Amino acid sequence: MKLFRHILLLAVALVAQVSSASAADARLPVVASFSILGDIVANVGGDRIAVTTLVGPDQDAHVFQPAPDHIKSVARAKLVVINGLGFEGWMERVVQSANYRGDIVVASNGIVVRDRISDEHDDHDHHHGKNDPHAWQNPANIVVYTRNIVAALSKLDPAGAAVYQKNGDAYVAKLNELDRWATQQFAQFPDAKRKVITSHDAFEYFGAHYQVRFLAPQGVSTDSEPSAKEVANLIRQIRKEKIRAVFIENMSSPKLLQQISKEAGVTPGGKLYADALSQADGPAPTYLKLMRYNIEQLLARLKLN
Repeated sequence: MKLFRHILLLAVALVAQVSSASAADARLPVVASFSILGDIVANVGGDRIAVTTLVGPDQDAHVFQPAPDHIKSVARAKLVVINGLGFEGWMERVVQSANYRGDIVVASNGIVVRDRISDEHDDHDHHHGKNDPHAWQNPANIVVYTRNIVAALSKLDPAGAAVYQKNGDAYVAKLNELDRWATQQFAQFPDAKRKVITSHDAFEYFGAHYQVRFLAPQGVSTDSEPSAKEVANLIRQIRKEKIRAVFIENMSSPKLLQQISKEAGVTPGGKLYADALSQADGPAPTYLKLMRYNIEQLLARLKLN
């Protein structure tokens, strides 16, 4: 009798494992280009999808070099989601190498794109000649991203359309709540105090939305280096305007900004998360937490301006 019960329990456990594995296998494989986008996709897809992110937490998508495992992930995917706006310059060769024939969703389609052809930072100019890809820094744009992802997943998996719509609506509600809170917080500061220095120009969408002026030694991509004249002009501006809100970024080398801060006589205020989430045990493991963390860091330093 005991032997029979033992065999029965083993059989039940085996069936449970098989069922669990089958459920996991049934999830749609989706690839997102970088960690922030992967989190947004996961919020919409929920348990019906399995998300693989190519550029992980604390990694720099501007200088990303695809590896064979990334090619394999794209080859297995049923859907690929990218930011667009020139952010993933390496994606075309990944798709070609993977022989991927599925849909590619450009999450940023439909947003108002910021033109980066000419960007004046007082007496020093940066001429990028391309659009600013960092549209996720405005949570209102992520509402558009979310709707595009809902539509793409619903097309791919009509049986899950109601789930995707429900998840998307819930996520949009959280985005709107975050946006209202942030707007109220920044309204406390006069325009003259809303000036921030960061490592590279990743916060222009944020700045335009919340009326915060961001200055940076590097352009929209971290693979470009500023000239000595640009660095000197920025140092003079920091001194002249007594800017104390100076931040490094999680996926960039801090050396340049540390040098600028030292010569300008200011102390960096900490770290902002620009193009990547933090690790799971960090302060910004999701997009919503990233935005709230960045805003809280900015508010604390703007008080010193």
